[in-house]
Amino acid sequence: MPVTTHPISPEVGLEITGLTGRQLADPAMAADTRKYLDQYGVVVYREAHIDDADLVAVSRLLGEVVVAPMGGEKDHPEVSAISLDPSQSALAAYRAGTFFWHIDGANDLVPQKATLLTALEVATEGGDTEFANLYAAYEGLPAEEKARYAGLRVVHSFAATQRLAHPDASPRMRTSWGKVPSREHPLVWTRSNGRRSLLVGATAEQVVGLSEAESRELLDRLLAWATQPRFSLRHHWHHGDLVIWDNTGILHRAQPYTAESRRLMHRTTLVGEEAVA
Repeated sequence: MPVTTHPISPEVGLEITGLTGRQLADPAMAADTRKYLDQYGVVVYREAHIDDADLVAVSRLLGEVVVAPMGGEKDHPEVSAISLDPSQSALAAYRAGTFFWHIDGANDLVPQKATLLTALEVATEGGDTEFANLYAAYEGLPAEEKARYAGLRVVHSFAATQRLAHPDASPRMRTSWGKVPSREHPLVWTRSNGRRSLLVGATAEQVVGLSEAESRELLDRLLAWATQPRFSLRHHWHHGDLVIWDNTGILHRAQPYTAESRRLMHRTTLVGEEAVA
């Protein structure tokens, strides 16, 4: 099959067909992927049908791979199963939080650099993944807003997302959420090359120094701005698709699905790079 590439939209996403499995675990392919990530933010390898060993190999070519703290696959602890089915994922009870816009690792000291996600089984209903370009959203802001946000910092918490996913949760469940440490990150994430993006999403709970009402208004307004159709895309999964995205520069969320839909993804993430102060 010939290899073809085409941009998905003017602001975000590149789709590539004709590459499968072991072909992606090649240094030359990794160099291309890094280039595409810088330019498009999200790279879709259609029906790549990559196994766990090659998924880890590709990930290692792109950066240092995070070893899942819990729930990693037996033979490949870097690989996490993403499913609402408890028999497939030890963290299934928390996965409904992925229905809300987020970045991976916002509750870590440093969020993950990039995420790789491949479809082992696709949902019979729902389960698409949406992406939003936080670089483009930042660049689209007026200069006076950029200046206003430059020094702001935001507290991100696991509990903030889980409250959205489980508004009627028991006190015991809420106590368990509170055991995950909150983290403070800059609202504008600046990289060593000077590139900037907004860092918002469902985990963003409080802007440091603002009242609760002012904080919520600002965070909700920026999230709505960043996820408008101009900056976003919706990916409909095929069996075997591999999607790689620049995690701190791209928000994502899954469209709701049920455990009965059989949706099963395998994921790796890359160790992040601290923002430039």
